[in-house]
Amino acid sequence: MKIMDYASVIEGVHQPACMQKALAQNPNLLRTLLGLSFTLIFLLGYAVYGATISPSYYLYTTETEVTSDESIEPVKIYDEDENLTQWRWTFTADGDNLTWVNVTAGGLSRNSVMKLTNSVGLYSHSKLGDPDAEDFSCEDSCFLNKTHELISEDGGDDSIISMTTTDPGRRNNGTVYAKSLGEAEDKAREIVEYFHSPAVIIVEITEDGNKSTAPNVILVTVNEDFSDIGVFSVDAGTEFLWAVAAVVGCFSMLLIPSFTVYFAARAKERKNELKLQKAEEVVDESVSKDTNAN
Repeated sequence: MKIMDYASVIEGVHQPACMQKALAQNPNLLRTLLGLSFTLIFLLGYAVYGATISPSYYLYTTETEVTSDESIEPVKIYDEDENLTQWRWTFTADGDNLTWVNVTAGGLSRNSVMKLTNSVGLYSHSKLGDPDAEDFSCEDSCFLNKTHELISEDGGDDSIISMTTTDPGRRNNGTVYAKSLGEAEDKAREIVEYFHSPAVIIVEITEDGNKSTAPNVILVTVNEDFSDIGVFSVDAGTEFLWAVAAVVGCFSMLLIPSFTVYFAARAKERKNELKLQKAEEVVDESVSKDTNAN
């Protein structure tokens, strides 16, 4: 039997020598994947790092002033025909950067009706201020009305919570985007500065019967003025490490399957090479025996 110079035998089948070169045998594939991966990881990590050390966002804070007023005596109005007693309190709040207007009444009788009135209007909702409220956003659900009403079915203590605006930037600090600190401060002051006028708040409580003792009413108002502003900053080293870790994790999800296929193909090729080597050894022994026999 004659063996061609550029042929191999595996399991009794002749194959061209070029078929031995599979894609998995390419030694540059692994280096290419690793080089590309580390290059992308470095570039993305540096991009996140650069964004943290040179941001364009500024954080501003507001100075909060809370005022509680319970000293005003109410005006009593009794309707003999309806047998109803109406109590009325008139408060004058500070309208400069006024944000919250909350009224709490204690000692209400059953089925009392409490009203909070402001001629400009306030935003309120029954779930506003409720810690158990789920999927609630005042910006989407609150109503802007001149009068908000509450019925105290069980009596006792009840409250109406309201705001002059649903813009979160006017309350409890905020963030602005700017090219400089001066521009950021101007934007922050423009957001915070507001004057609520007229700031007269009227609270009315209507009860059944001829009442002689008025409920205890407390009006709490909140004014928030611009306080300070500073550039948004983080620990750049920590953020860089977190960014690299995140990028490595993302690329690992893509590269691990590719490497698995690569190493599996390499293992298969090595197994085929061993089979090929054994087959060639068998053929060589057979050729040697035929030559010796001749």
